[in-house]
Amino acid sequence: MSRVPKPAEFYRADGYTADESVGHLMRRVLGLIANAVDRRLAPQGLTHVQWAPLYKIRAFQATTVAELARQTQTDTGAMTRLLDRLESKGLCRRVRSTQDRRVVQIELTPEGERLADEVPGVLSEVLNAHLAGFSEPEWQTLKDYLRRMIANGEALRGEERSDS
Repeated sequence: MSRVPKPAEFYRADGYTADESVGHLMRRVLGLIANAVDRRLAPQGLTHVQWAPLYKIRAFQATTVAELARQTQTDTGAMTRLLDRLESKGLCRRVRSTQDRRVVQIELTPEGERLADEVPGVLSEVLNAHLAGFSEPEWQTLKDYLRRMIANGEALRGEERSDS
């Protein structure tokens, strides 16, 4: 028995326009948010590509190259090159695991911690600015809708994996 809901029928090939695509609209919102955060963190010398891993390390959501790549949806090669840049800026360092020498942990330097600690405040301000005019119930509903889309997408991905 499949846990994937029956697909909606809102979109049709004839008459489809990107401007009406939920995916396109979400990508535009994400782009605007990322640009606003980048502008706010530019004085600290950070871009979206750089502050996201710093924040993930600081929040203990990721401590290895592979985890960071998964969390930020990039490949491990690109993450390794990014960590090279962050390390050259003195924001992080690689430390070999004492339990498994094949594993390299990523740690923030004091300067990396300081910059990572600024990220939540900037994100909060930027997100609140983009949510201007929303009521709290609308904000909660928006998050619920997005979580439902995520759950549908994850269920589809799981179904595709089990089919192969």
